[in-house]
Amino acid sequence: MPLEVEETPAPLKRHDSLFGDAEKVSHSKHHGSQVSWVRTLSLAFQSIGIIYGDIGTSPLYVYSSTFPNGIKNIDDLLGVLSLILYTLIIIPMLKYVFIVLYANDNGDGGTFALYSLISRYAKIRMIPDQQAEDAEVSNYHIEAPNSQLNRAQWVKEKLESSKAAKIVLFTLTILGTSMVIGDGTLTPAISVLSAVSGIREKAPGLTQTQVVLISVAILFMIFSVQRFGTDKVGYTFAPVISVWFILIAGIGLYNLVIHDIGVLRAFNPMYIVQYFTRNGKDGWVSLGGIVLCVTGTEGMFADLGHFNIRAVQISFNGILFPSVALCYIGQAAYLRKFPEHVPDTFYKSIPAPMFWPTFIVAILAAIIASQAMLSGAFAILSKAQSLGCMPRVRVIHTSRKYEGQVYIPEVNFMMGLASIIVTIAFKTTNHIGNAYGICVVTTFSITTHLMTVVMLLIWKKHVIFIALFYVMFGSIELIYLSSILSKFIDGGYLPFCFALIVMSLMAAWHYVHVQRYWYELDHIVPISEMTTLLEKNDVQRVPGVGLLYTELVQGIPPVFPRLVKKIPSVHSIFMFMSIKHLPIVRVVPAERFLFRQVGPKEHRMFRCVARYGYSDRLEDPKEFAAFLMDRLKMFIQEESAFAQNEPESNNSIEVSEDQTRPRRSTQTAVYSEEVIETRVSNHSGRITSSRAMNQTVEEEKQLIDREMEQGMVYLMGEANVTAKANSSILKKIVVNYVYTFLRKNLTQGHKALAIPKDQLLKVGITYEI
Repeated sequence: MPLEVEETPAPLKRHDSLFGDAEKVSHSKHHGSQVSWVRTLSLAFQSIGIIYGDIGTSPLYVYSSTFPNGIKNIDDLLGVLSLILYTLIIIPMLKYVFIVLYANDNGDGGTFALYSLISRYAKIRMIPDQQAEDAEVSNYHIEAPNSQLNRAQWVKEKLESSKAAKIVLFTLTILGTSMVIGDGTLTPAISVLSAVSGIREKAPGLTQTQVVLISVAILFMIFSVQRFGTDKVGYTFAPVISVWFILIAGIGLYNLVIHDIGVLRAFNPMYIVQYFTRNGKDGWVSLGGIVLCVTGTEGMFADLGHFNIRAVQISFNGILFPSVALCYIGQAAYLRKFPEHVPDTFYKSIPAPMFWPTFIVAILAAIIASQAMLSGAFAILSKAQSLGCMPRVRVIHTSRKYEGQVYIPEVNFMMGLASIIVTIAFKTTNHIGNAYGICVVTTFSITTHLMTVVMLLIWKKHVIFIALFYVMFGSIELIYLSSILSKFIDGGYLPFCFALIVMSLMAAWHYVHVQRYWYELDHIVPISEMTTLLEKNDVQRVPGVGLLYTELVQGIPPVFPRLVKKIPSVHSIFMFMSIKHLPIVRVVPAERFLFRQVGPKEHRMFRCVARYGYSDRLEDPKEFAAFLMDRLKMFIQEESAFAQNEPESNNSIEVSEDQTRPRRSTQTAVYSEEVIETRVSNHSGRITSSRAMNQTVEEEKQLIDREMEQGMVYLMGEANVTAKANSSILKKIVVNYVYTFLRKNLTQGHKALAIPKDQLLKVGITYEI
């Protein structure tokens, strides 16, 4: 028979229906692979205006922050210049450009991307929602630890079995997120205030208060235009950064030639030793100002998804480093002759004819630097939602070309308000710089620790290389951090207070989110009891399509029995919809939905898992509904094909409740909700007299189309989570007050999912955890 000639029996093998679509994936290429040199050079040029605004505007305030009390010894300039040059070489160039950039998550960077990368190789997430079929997504890209390298396997087992290790990694991640938010708040304040302060060179009658008010007006404008997105705001002025680099390099070269070419001796690191020998503790304290020369370095990594590794390497080594280095060298040469001008080194060192052009470009460069950091902060927070670290707020994608560019209205308002308050309260860049430096160095240190885990677990590098990386960069960052902490009372307390607040809110939300998840998991109704549940409540079927949103991907959520008890009717086609965020950048649309039949086929009830990466944009309702129904019809057709080719002997296999009911994780393994086994079914393969409504696939498709014409209704559980009466006081505060406040005052889930109000039905329910 012709059917016996089939060469690919595997696709007809009966698997769990959630596994069906996962088998049809293609494997994508790595980030930046097979990109032409023309395209790479184009990306390198574009990156100049996007990721270097912050580090490129650092010359505005580094020397004034390093010498807040003036220059005591003229030779100190050589030591400070040497420290600036080698800090630029060691941290941004060696660590980030040549090492850290390669630890990207399918092209995406930042501390969150590192955590997501680690979580694919080891089950470290607090919510154990990993599924076997997730690894089949094309962008997942995971390889098992090499059996010949037992160290990687040992690290994996330790991470998975240790609750403390999971908490530490999670804490580092949200701390890094908090510091990036702090960075995004302080960057506009210090950049704009430094740039505007230059106007006093030509208008000495202006007071510092007036300068602050002008800065506040510019900050208000910066945060007001965020809703238009980096694509329209940042790229419009992107050529300005190129002009800025040309200006600062030219001015630096001019000052070097005119004033003191001898400062080139600073490339000799011996001047660093002499500087510390001469100044002792004061030299150590000055490191808090020197480290500001590398602000914005994390932006190279965080914004990598818009470019590629080679483009960033070319732009940094070919444009940024030479320009910024020349600027610092020129300022040092100028200060050798005019050390009294250190409070306003940048503007004092500008040749008179170039002052106004440079001042205008400096203002625009400060705006672009602020824009880039804010965009990065929004992107990281949007990713944090996939961890359940913050409420489902509405994330607006501001660019069709770059998926990672987003805008979050609530966060923009809070960061803008904080930035303006900081500017008014501190008034000068010195105190803001103390706070700014802590954000920068803390983020560096977190990246170093997460990178060490990546090297151990994923890269499987030699232990000597890993030790050199950790000791070299970790010790340098520790020295810088200790210096900045010495200025704790002079503004350094600000990022700690800010991070403490943000971390507490994120940790509280995540804690309740996890507890709520386990509560629902422990109170699900087994799928085998679906028929009994419907008959018990005399449930009637009404026209249309119903989507009940739930975070669970197995069993019937506790909100469904409450729904049918209060309203004993469900739609003709009913679907339990789960929005699941995978620890990857994006999921291609063809792999978006996974389906499973729930209960007998005649019930027309389905389970659907919609999978998204943390940079994916949620479709608008009409697009989502059309795509969902199209994939549902495809699923029904494929299920019919499978059933026709399945031996009848397999149809008699039943699934016991203990096989389908979820269980808590043990100490050594994280539980995966969906256990992928050989497909078993008690409904889809039987051809008996009980199937009176045996319809063809085309009839099923026509039925779906007819029901869609009747309309789609979205159902969401409105859970009121409270702590049990015997809970501790701390738990009651976290659950009953902090979590409830965040849930009620931030955008609700239906807005985040863009669900039309006239199609939404909320079902109230109370959970005691």
